[in-house]
Amino acid sequence: MIQSQEDKMNKVKITWNLTPLFNSDNDLNLVKKRKKVISQTNKFVKNWEKRNEYLNNPKILKQALDEYEKWQRYYSTLAQENYYFDLRHSVNQGDPKIKAKVNLADELSQKLQNKIQFFELRVAKINPKLQKKFLAYKPLSPYKHFLEKLFEAQKHLLTESEEKIMNLKSTTSYTNWVRMTSTFLSKEERGGKNLSELMGAMNNKNKGVRDSAAKYFNEILETQVDVAEHELNSVLQNKKIDDELRKYKRADKARHLGDDIETEVVDTVVKTVTKHFDISKHYYELKAKLFEVTKLAYHERNVEYGKIDKKYAFEESVQIINRTLGNLDPEFLSIFQAFLNEGRVDVFPKKGKRSGAFCTYGLIINPSYILLNYNNLLDDVRTFAHELGHGINDELMRKVQNSLNFSTPTSTAEVASTFFEDFVVQELSRQVDDEMKLTLMMAKLNQDISSIFRQIAFYNFETELNRKFRKVGYLSKEDLGALFQKHMKSYMGDYVEQSPGSQNWWTYVEHFRYFFYVYSYASGLLISKSLQATVKNDSKFIFKVKKFLSAGSSDSPKNIFRKLGIDITDKKFWEKGLSEVENLLNETEKLAKKLRKI
Repeated sequence: MIQSQEDKMNKVKITWNLTPLFNSDNDLNLVKKRKKVISQTNKFVKNWEKRNEYLNNPKILKQALDEYEKWQRYYSTLAQENYYFDLRHSVNQGDPKIKAKVNLADELSQKLQNKIQFFELRVAKINPKLQKKFLAYKPLSPYKHFLEKLFEAQKHLLTESEEKIMNLKSTTSYTNWVRMTSTFLSKEERGGKNLSELMGAMNNKNKGVRDSAAKYFNEILETQVDVAEHELNSVLQNKKIDDELRKYKRADKARHLGDDIETEVVDTVVKTVTKHFDISKHYYELKAKLFEVTKLAYHERNVEYGKIDKKYAFEESVQIINRTLGNLDPEFLSIFQAFLNEGRVDVFPKKGKRSGAFCTYGLIINPSYILLNYNNLLDDVRTFAHELGHGINDELMRKVQNSLNFSTPTSTAEVASTFFEDFVVQELSRQVDDEMKLTLMMAKLNQDISSIFRQIAFYNFETELNRKFRKVGYLSKEDLGALFQKHMKSYMGDYVEQSPGSQNWWTYVEHFRYFFYVYSYASGLLISKSLQATVKNDSKFIFKVKKFLSAGSSDSPKNIFRKLGIDITDKKFWEKGLSEVENLLNETEKLAKKLRKI
């Protein structure tokens, strides 16, 4: 008997099943696993810490790396226990017992990391004259790019003792400062709403509501801007010291190295997008006309155009995603169904559950999990598809990579997520009238503008911010505000007002404290758009997309794409992705003129 879709949905688990990790918080296997992790870490340290022949002989290094890969695969620094309690905490944030478990696991994990970090540090410092010999040794080929990354980092590493000091001082010189500003902001309330709630209210369809929310939001930032001024200057100074110690000539070089992306590629992305800021300016011009205003207030730039009354029950979102994946590739569909049937999606909001959404993985032997806060909205369908994209990426990597290559570089992390999200949005747009289609197209453009152009404006701001700080030694809140508004205007143009108060909006943006990673939103989405366009023209190209999604960190993004016939150092590649955004903008404007005669 063939099961109906409704029968199948009734069997879908809507909360996480964490038993593949541990049966409970007090599972006896937790203690056993912890002892095993500690013993295996100690065993590796005992086997290799006092030896040095693996630094001269590729055959012996192969033995060491095989052991290290096994340790990363099954144990790592208490990864399974950390993973389990992080997931438990995500849906039970108010439970002090779980918080305690998280803290204890983190503490032990740090101790294990300090024990074993000698290995990568020493391998990284293998004599440069021997490095080519090691990389050419065929038995080491599964670890070739892992070694290439370590060798590339060599000139920026300090001694083992100094590296431990760098780890220890990072909390007081960096983390505590960032947490301080974030904590102070999170405690502020105005009009009965906290900062996050006010940010949501600024997108309210009622102008009175959003203007009131913006007034309160700006008051909070004004209250904390002096603290943020000292905090940001302190972390900028800490970064300057770190970069000098590690001999980085550019403030963004450490990020590029950590992300396994060539500086020339990032520079090409940034320059190409900046050159095309006319696209984002054109979008805001269209949005201002649709809202029938001369200019959008700064806080109104993300207000949703139109109205989406339709609700999308979770079951319907599953059907939409099923159709989308079925049209792309049957393996994508089977991975999705496994997430649902195995209880690896926690669907609905509840008290104590963290906000937002994510997809995460632990050890290569552990399943990936998706967290949602599904409210039957169109945006929830998009978010589900986005996080599922990460999940599909994880599962394809897991099938072919070893544990040392089981990761996605930050530079391409958003490719899979936006690839699947955009195809689902297209599926959503198939059976709607022109009014709804205009609303969906404006919503998609808003997301594209925020992910590409805004993030590159952020990157430009960070670049000038670090350069000016290193030149003058301290930047006042007025300096910071003027610099921030300069770069926001650069991509928004004349149709968004740099409203009073917006000069302080750098205060709450955590991106600037994590240094230069914002380019990855733009690069990921533009790569995704280019791949989408190729798949639409040639359905067989999906097999090459799968190769990319399976590659993990087995090679640099530049080389992985080169094998697909794509040169990400060429500005024409990035312009292809930007043309997709511009084409959507032109189609949207054409439809808007038809419906609104603007």
